[in-house]
Amino acid sequence: MAKVKLTDLMKEKQLLSFELFPPKTDKGMENLPGTIEKLCEFKPEYISCTYGAGGGNVGRNREVCQEIIKAGTVPVTHFTVIKNTKEGIKQQLEQYLAEGVDHMLALRGDIPLGETTTCGDFDYATDLVAFTRKEFGDKFEIAVAGSPEGHIACRSLDADIAVLKMKQDNGADYIMTQLCWDMEQFKVWLDKIRTAGITMPVDVGIMPILDQAATINMALSRNGCVMERELARLISKYWLFPNPFAAKDAEGKPFDMFYEQKVKDFKEAGIEYTIKQIDAYRALGVDGIHLYALNKWQDVSRIIKESGMRTLI
Repeated sequence: MAKVKLTDLMKEKQLLSFELFPPKTDKGMENLPGTIEKLCEFKPEYISCTYGAGGGNVGRNREVCQEIIKAGTVPVTHFTVIKNTKEGIKQQLEQYLAEGVDHMLALRGDIPLGETTTCGDFDYATDLVAFTRKEFGDKFEIAVAGSPEGHIACRSLDADIAVLKMKQDNGADYIMTQLCWDMEQFKVWLDKIRTAGITMPVDVGIMPILDQAATINMALSRNGCVMERELARLISKYWLFPNPFAAKDAEGKPFDMFYEQKVKDFKEAGIEYTIKQIDAYRALGVDGIHLYALNKWQDVSRIIKESGMRTLI
């Protein structure tokens, strides 16, 4: 059985956790331990780490997990079925266990560019959950993704909820949600999953709003997230002309004469927006707040302090 059961902790309190990604550069890897140390000052219950398609960055992912253990908290590795065989999955999971990593977020993962399938033995996260339980019993605590607006590949919200119920039936322990800025939709989804008999705790994924292009990209490139009115208003108010994705010329000079000020003001407004969003989720009684730290600590630390989620004593 997983040494620390996060779902047991969720019965006692609302958890705080972070998501990191394996840096692509050596410089990034050098900076990461310091970032993890700073984030661990807030005593997070766990830190998750993303995982490339087919474990493309699995070596770096495992390194990050070890840094998380060294810093004194629980690592949760993301794990996808993309380009993975049953045998490969089994070997990798055995390696994680041997290295003291016994928590995972079971995902299908993003279909590789130019492909139409997962290019592996499994097509869905439901299969990965069932396989992990069959091979490893309760050695892993398994989180699964939940989409409050419905997964973009699913034909309807109801179909998506049926799949989530199947993940629970196959042995998943708790839900980590995809981004959702639409609080009314989130409430509808929460009611619907409970009606469907899904009893798993809900840990909410939140991306700090710090940068216009990153926010738009995260909403539309993967998840088809609705950008609710206030967030759309903020992006419009501080819009970088001609657009946030091409705001500088070939020499790196901004086209928008107010570029620096707008970037600064948007970040301030975005941090305030993120804090209000955290307030709203906490007031709903969710089981945890999972902040995408984007491998940075300054802005995230400020958000935690100002939201009052954790105080440094």
